Amino acid sequence: MYQGWRRCFMDEKTKILIVDDEPINLDFFDVMLSNLGFEVEKAEDGEVALDKVRDFEPDLILLDNIMPRLSGWEVTRILKSDDQFADYRDIPVIMFSAMDDVKDKIEGFELGIEDYIIKPFNFSEVLARIRAVLRHRTLANHALAEERKLTRIESLNQSLIYFTQHLKKPVEELKDYGEKVNPGDTEMVKTLVDMVVKETEEVLAALRGLEEKIRDLEAQQGQEQSVRVTLQDLEDKFQKHFQELKKEERKAGGVQT
Repeated sequence: MYQGWRRCFMDEKTKILIVDDEPINLDFFDVMLSNLGFEVEKAEDGEVALDKVRDFEPDLILLDNIMPRLSGWEVTRILKSDDQFADYRDIPVIMFSAMDDVKDKIEGFELGIEDYIIKPFNFSEVLARIRAVLRHRTLANHALAEERKLTRIESLNQSLIYFTQHLKKPVEELKDYGEKVNPGDTEMVKTLVDMVVKETEEVLAALRGLEEKIRDLEAQQGQEQSVRVTLQDLEDKFQKHFQELKKEERKAGGVQT
């Protein structure tokens, strides 16, 4: 399963793949996004983009629709449905197109893109869309993490219930038999000892299984905690990017492409 989204929660830079057959657009996004702290990779057509997805493992793809060799739709269709790219199909895609047609938008969303931007675009809008898509993905991943946490808790509860039920019956049997034992009857005493040893071994085995399960659950939770930050942290990060962008726009009088 693709795990690149975890970088959004860590100190590593968010990785963005830019796919466009226009070199000026590639260079523009490379400069602007790199200056805002993103790690950027470029692809000049759809076939190169698919290779870059495997090598670069981006957190987000900005994908032009109208390109030679493979269109943005075809690239998206391969990413979202081809088994060879099953590990990467959760990577969010923002598609650019010069066609402002409802049918085109619907087809793009049905293929699985997260957002659709019409050319010509303003870079501030693009950055806002990037933030929205990554933030939505963060919310979804937080929800998934909480669901997994609840599943683990339920699994542990079931194990505890099984353990207590398993422990209760033999202890009651030992108690009942012990009350009947005549200390002078060596055979009864031997039987009681055998019962104690047998049940103790089974209880210890159940305890070891429960202990192992708890360790596994703690390890899973620790892994998730190591890559989790609050949504406010992510929001602060993007707000900083926007403040830097606004300063640049005030100097340049606004940037459009």
